[in-house]
Amino acid sequence: MATPTQLGFRFAPTDRLHPERVRRIHALTATTAPAAAEHAFAYATAHHYLEGAEAAARAGDRDLFAWYTAHPDAGAHALAAPTAVGQCVVIAPEQLITSPISDTAYYLLNPHTGPAPAGHQELARAAYTLADDTGFGDLLAGHARVLVFLGRKGYNDTFDSWTISRLPGTVFVDHIDDPAALARDLIHEAGHNWLNDALAATGCKLDDQALFHSPWKRTPRPAYGFLHACWAFPLTMIYTARVLERTEGAGRRFLTSYLDLQRTFLAGTGPDHARALTLVPDPDLREHLRAVHQQAIGL
Repeated sequence: MATPTQLGFRFAPTDRLHPERVRRIHALTATTAPAAAEHAFAYATAHHYLEGAEAAARAGDRDLFAWYTAHPDAGAHALAAPTAVGQCVVIAPEQLITSPISDTAYYLLNPHTGPAPAGHQELARAAYTLADDTGFGDLLAGHARVLVFLGRKGYNDTFDSWTISRLPGTVFVDHIDDPAALARDLIHEAGHNWLNDALAATGCKLDDQALFHSPWKRTPRPAYGFLHACWAFPLTMIYTARVLERTEGAGRRFLTSYLDLQRTFLAGTGPDHARALTLVPDPDLREHLRAVHQQAIGL
């Protein structure tokens, strides 16, 4: 059975989508993307630039709009630091934005953005390294190049982490001071970004009438949400099974409990997952989703 390392998170349609989307964004505003930027890094930061410039224009803020047009990377290169998966922007803003573009709060890189404190940067680097060491480096390199730290939590707290479709390549995460736990959440959110990009790159529009039982939500969900869950949670299960040997103490207990819980959730999804996959027309994408789900079922 293919593992993520063997299967790979590089997906040819997405590899074409990233530079083309960057080109279109900058053509729209007659700007030029930084020449040295990797495609995935440029893709993530170009969307901060686009959303920031649009918001500034709508607000009539000429100074802010001028800053964005002068910084088509939204200032990301000045903030970026090296990690095991490439240059990443790691920030910890004090306040998020709410607006009609997203059901959840978010943050846009802007002239006042500064890097996260040193402790956050160190935690992020360690988490990216663990993800890379366990076979998920390509996933994070392509889909988690901007990390927005949210609140600090404890092992027994509820974690809130998310992505928004308008900012692909950006992840928002609560955290504890444990790189193994942070890597788990980076993989989960990067997985959502990966699947959104893959669906867009293949022009796949899922039937939203068919419903599938989600054990995570305890309710029927359309194919889009169900397949997202049956992709992102199995990725974290595979990662967790691999990283457990590197953990000890409270961190090991936390991740062991998480893996046990996810096994119970995933166990009954087989028939619905097989049925949902029939709605995915692209055979390569369908195989990626099937292989990861099957590997996680076998843990």
